[in-house]
Amino acid sequence: MSTNIFLCSYSYHTQRFHSQHKSGFPGYLFRLQTEGVCEVVVKGRKMELEKGNLLLIQPGDHYELLVRENQKSGDYYLGCEGDWIDEWWSRSAKPAVSRIDLDEKLLALWRHIIIEKRRPSSKENTELTDYLLRSLCLSLERAVNETTFSFSHPYAVTRMMRYIEEHATKVFKIEEVALHAGLSISRASHLFKKSVGKTMMEYAQQIRLSVAIERMNYTTMTLEHIAETCGFGTYSYFHKVFKKKYGVAPGAYRRLHIE
Repeated sequence: MSTNIFLCSYSYHTQRFHSQHKSGFPGYLFRLQTEGVCEVVVKGRKMELEKGNLLLIQPGDHYELLVRENQKSGDYYLGCEGDWIDEWWSRSAKPAVSRIDLDEKLLALWRHIIIEKRRPSSKENTELTDYLLRSLCLSLERAVNETTFSFSHPYAVTRMMRYIEEHATKVFKIEEVALHAGLSISRASHLFKKSVGKTMMEYAQQIRLSVAIERMNYTTMTLEHIAETCGFGTYSYFHKVFKKKYGVAPGAYRRLHIE
């Protein structure tokens, strides 16, 4: 199943700008507002886009973009088409506009595609570009689902879970997690425990233990090094947490599974 990117870049407008496709946009359009504001018209509906707004358009949709005088607007945009995109688009609802986190990993993925498309056609790795585009689509879909269709957890809890998952193998504070979700420490702690059934640190320990077991099984790292790099700090604390969870010391577990 093929994909094709026919435009991909970043734009920043400081003067009046107007673009329109009255007869319908020729492909799929992804547009993520990263700075300032602008106005769009999609299928006759006028909307103002602010920082964090993701616009998703399918082929044939009427589309207009307007940046007014004295406005500033910055955005990443990508136009694409192909069999895989058709299949991906059709398998779940895609709201025209949704608000997502401006996640640096997602933006880095978008920038990677931009750089690949700037290469001379003879130098472009089309297979790499194809997989980068698929990764971007799936990442955008997850971001939209977590903000628009997140029924399992409140969005603030989802944000806290993602923060903990990213930082679990390092030392972090509850205050940092709460700040990431825009909540007070007490509110964040209560909401997380109520929704997830674990405290933030219990959730982090679950991730740390999972990473530690993976490293015990598939690397030659010492147990002391594993304890340090998985966020436990000291081996003695790692030993205590591991034995309480699995009923056996880390060394005994490793010997059992190596043999």
